Amino acid sequence: MSASTRRRGERGPLASIGLHAGLLLAVAVSLFPVVWLVLTSLKPRDSWLSAELRFFDDSSLANYGRVLTGTEFPRWLLNSVLVAGLTMVIGVFLAATTGYAVSRFRFPGHRSVMWLLLVTQMFPVAILIVPLYNLMAGLGLLNQIPGLVIAYMTIAVPFCAWMMKSYFDTVPIEIDQAGMVDGLTPFGTFWRVVLPLSRPGIAVTAFYCFMTAWGEVGYATVFMSQEDKRTLGVGLQQFVGQHWSDWGLMTASAVLIAIPAGVVFLLVQRHLITGLTAGATKA
Repeated sequence: MSASTRRRGERGPLASIGLHAGLLLAVAVSLFPVVWLVLTSLKPRDSWLSAELRFFDDSSLANYGRVLTGTEFPRWLLNSVLVAGLTMVIGVFLAATTGYAVSRFRFPGHRSVMWLLLVTQMFPVAILIVPLYNLMAGLGLLNQIPGLVIAYMTIAVPFCAWMMKSYFDTVPIEIDQAGMVDGLTPFGTFWRVVLPLSRPGIAVTAFYCFMTAWGEVGYATVFMSQEDKRTLGVGLQQFVGQHWSDWGLMTASAVLIAIPAGVVFLLVQRHLITGLTAGATKA
């Protein structure tokens, strides 16, 4: 078919080949680090230094056994799951209630609250460590899981509140009015009517809150110095010294760490696109 007779928007053979080749290249580039990580985690200690590319020779689960039985990884994992889980649950509740209030009600200081939520996102996380450390020390929350959860919520809640506000703006206010006509209080309308309709936004908020706490290192390093209080981000630093690195333990730990994050993603992935794009356009 010639270019003159080809329908508008239809790709030619060369364009299709180039498109698929580009997609395959992008997939290969994306998967290569993950595949290399998994293969390295299955090799004996220091075998990754070998110049011979023998991917499946001498593969075993020995590194995983060392991680789970010879280190404090299970304790670090439990601490991280607890911190990330609390951050997700409390962060979703605070972000949803704040976003709903800002979306539906007009009160003194309404614009100031919105600007405050926005301005807090302009500061780099690193410069907040010192003031937060002083606050935590004064409140006795250093080396305490609730203290680390509060620190993570200072990162996650402002952004998620803005995101939830954008989502609640897409829910017709007539739904709220119908709930109040049926005798529901404003909070009852939010909890029983609006919140079930906002699952995509809730899913994105939950995923963001979880990942904020799951992979963070800076706050955890400063606020959790005790051995039994360390999270995964801090604990894995024990596998890297000044003159040595145990890549078997590091890669096996990285694979294990990815599993909970992958589970959370699979639970919310069907809502992610809807939740991320909600509020991006207006009718």
